[in-house]
Amino acid sequence: MSDAHNDGQIRLVRISNAYLRVTLDIPPLNIFGPANIPQLEEIVGLLESDERVKVVVFDSAVEGFFLTHYDFLAKPEESAKFPVGRTGLRALPDMLARLSRASVVSIASIRGRATGVGSELALACDMRFASREKAVLSQWEVGAALVPGGGPMARLPRLMGRGRALEVLLGADDINGDLAELYGYVNRSIPDSQLDDFVDSFARRIASFDRRAIAETKRLVDLNSLPPDAEIVPEWDAFIASLGRPAAQARLRLLFEQGFHKPGDVESRLGYHVGTLGSTMDIS
Repeated sequence: MSDAHNDGQIRLVRISNAYLRVTLDIPPLNIFGPANIPQLEEIVGLLESDERVKVVVFDSAVEGFFLTHYDFLAKPEESAKFPVGRTGLRALPDMLARLSRASVVSIASIRGRATGVGSELALACDMRFASREKAVLSQWEVGAALVPGGGPMARLPRLMGRGRALEVLLGADDINGDLAELYGYVNRSIPDSQLDDFVDSFARRIASFDRRAIAETKRLVDLNSLPPDAEIVPEWDAFIASLGRPAAQARLRLLFEQGFHKPGDVESRLGYHVGTLGSTMDIS
């Protein structure tokens, strides 16, 4: 390890000139909010500008959580204050789109819950490897009368087909590592004890290859696989609009009453709990 930058929440470590690791460390639940947008922007900007870097791995330092949902306790104006990004998208989807298109190879090493924003970050990465025993992926939003905002409607059908994408999005349930592999949500589901060594070895292998060959190959794959930005624009707008609807406010209120945003069963089994909301209150 030659040098490290620690911003207190999202840690960037340079393993070598060619290989970086980004560790998500926002305890206790790795909830992503407006305070983290400048941190991620700095990292994405570095990946776009540092011509030495060939591969980056995203992982987590928080037990049980890769990266979970957006911060619903943040004031709306805190999220709205960021300007439109380089792609013309709002700040978060802009960074995810740029990460996908960067010449650097991005890998998500998923241990714990990749829920909402966590799923969307993983989907924006080029590859995803998941702990067989400990990974949980989900787009939970529809269960709370919300619309996902970070690009999963554009990305998931390209990975797993329309029917399975709709099952994930509309079912709003937790997907374990093995099912995620079967559906194409992740590249592989790997025994937890082997995940770190596998991802590190794979990243080092890519880092040993020629950067131009990597970048040109990725660019040509991107032409045939990535959604255009125009497909992602309406997702964030729909997410923001859905936040203000009475059905979403009622369901979020009930989730908060049950322990949302706090360590405990709601956050650990969010897919289960959003599936019970309709039976516990009179909402349509």
